[in-house]
Amino acid sequence: MAQSKTASTEAEVLDVLIVGAGISGINCAYRLQTETPHVKFTILEGRDEIGGTWDLYRYPGVRNDSYIYSIAFEWHPLPFHNPIATGEQIMDYLKDAVSTHHLDKYIRFRHNVLSAHWSTETKDWTITAVNQDKETKTFRARWLILGTGYFDYDDVFHAEIPGIENFKGKVVHPQFWPQDLNYEKKKIALIGSGASAISILPALTEKAGEVTMIQRSPTYITPTPNDSAWLHNYFPRPLVDLYRRIRYLISPYLIVLLCQYFPDFVREVFRKDATKHLPQGFDHDKHFKPRYNPWVQRICVDPDGVFFKSFGLPHVHLVTAEIDTVTENELKMKDGQTVKADIIVKATGLKMMLGGKIEIRVDNEPITWGKHYVWNGSMLDSVPNMMFVFGYSNHAWTVGADNTAMVLTRLLKHMEKKSIKSATPKISKDATTGTQRIWALDATYVKAVEDELPVYGMAGSWRPRNRPPIDYVHSRWGNFTDGLQFST
Repeated sequence: MAQSKTASTEAEVLDVLIVGAGISGINCAYRLQTETPHVKFTILEGRDEIGGTWDLYRYPGVRNDSYIYSIAFEWHPLPFHNPIATGEQIMDYLKDAVSTHHLDKYIRFRHNVLSAHWSTETKDWTITAVNQDKETKTFRARWLILGTGYFDYDDVFHAEIPGIENFKGKVVHPQFWPQDLNYEKKKIALIGSGASAISILPALTEKAGEVTMIQRSPTYITPTPNDSAWLHNYFPRPLVDLYRRIRYLISPYLIVLLCQYFPDFVREVFRKDATKHLPQGFDHDKHFKPRYNPWVQRICVDPDGVFFKSFGLPHVHLVTAEIDTVTENELKMKDGQTVKADIIVKATGLKMMLGGKIEIRVDNEPITWGKHYVWNGSMLDSVPNMMFVFGYSNHAWTVGADNTAMVLTRLLKHMEKKSIKSATPKISKDATTGTQRIWALDATYVKAVEDELPVYGMAGSWRPRNRPPIDYVHSRWGNFTDGLQFST
C-alpha cells in the first residue's frame, strides 16, 4: 500500500465518485454528463492514462476478442470498419471519445484509491486516495461507482508449471510484456490456449525463429472476416451504425443460446470453419476439438483465420499435451515430446478480482465480496449507494457497463425527486433459496477464486443479468427500484 506524505484537512464533496478511467468509467461519465448534468462528479484513475485494460496490455498482437461494434460506445461512432480491432485502434478510439465529449475534465490521473467508508449517519462515502506526490486526498460522495474491472492489474493467475524455476531463459506474461524484449530469431514456447495466446501467436511469427504453442487442451476458435467496409458503399453511415449496434447486441446472445441447445451442431460448424483455414492434413480433432461443449468456456475469435493459417508456416508448431517438467532450455511433455526454448510466454490467464483492492467498509464493518448477493448486476446486498460495473461473460463488457450506467442515472433522478438520501439492496427470502454464479464460465482462473466472488440469487432483481437484449431494455425502461430499501 502506498505511503502518504501529508493528509488533506478538508474533504472534497461530490455527488458521485467514479474509480477507474477505462471503458466503464468513461461510459459512466458520459451518461452522468448527459442524463444528469447537474450532478457533480469526478473520476479517479490510478494510472497515468485512460483505457484501463487497453492501456495495460502491450503485448504483440493485442486486440479485442469480441466484435468492436458492441465494445464501442453507443454514443460515439467508430472511425474504422474492421470488427476485430487492434489495441492501438481501441486506445485511439477511447481518447477520441473522451476528447470529443470533453470528458477529460472529470479525470484525475495517478490517484490510487485506498479505502471507501460508508456512514449511515451522514449518508455518504468517505474515500481516501493517494496521488502521484504521495499526498493523501479525501473525498466525500453520495455515490461510489467502481469501474475497476474484474482482474488484478498487479498480479496474474499463477498456473502450476513443474520445473519452471529451472529455466535459464526469459519467462514473460502478456499482462507484463517487456517493451524491450528482443525475440527476433529466438525460440519461443507459448503456453496457453485462450484469447491472449491466440492473438499473440500470429504476431510472434513475424520475427521469432521458431514458435511452439503448447496447450493442455483445445479451445473453441471461430475464424471471422475482418472487414465490413463494403456496407458503406450501399447505405448511409447512421443506418450502418444502427444496424451494427442492433445486430451485435442480439446475435452473440442468440449464438450462446444455440450453443446451449444444439452443441453438437455448433461443434460441427466450428470444425468445418477451422478446417478451411488449417493446412491440409492438419489433425483438427487432436488440436482443436475441446472436451467440453461450446460456451462452457469462452469462444475465441480469429480475424481472417490468421491464427489457423500460422500453422502452415514451417517455423510454427502446436503441441497438445501436459507439461511434465521444464529444464534449463526445454519443456518436456508427459507424452515424451520436447520443446526447445529461449523464451517462455505464459499466456495462462488472469487473476480475477473485484473492487480494485479498495478497502470497503459500511459503518466500520468490512465488506467481503464473496459474502454478498448481486442486485440488478450492479450492487451488493446491504451496501448503500455503491455500484460496481460488471460486464458479460458471454458478450462484450461495454454492453453491461452501459446498462449499469443507465440504471444509475435513473436512480439518481428518482432519489432527487423523492428527496431520498440512500438506496440499499435488501434481498428477499425467495431470492436466497439458492445461488447462481456471477461469471458463468468454467475457466481455471475463475474456479480459483470462486469463493471470493459475489453471487446471484434466484428471484426478481437478484437473478443473473445474462440476457443482453432484454437487459438493455430493462435498464432503460424496466423497474429499477424493486429490491431497494430507500432512506430519506
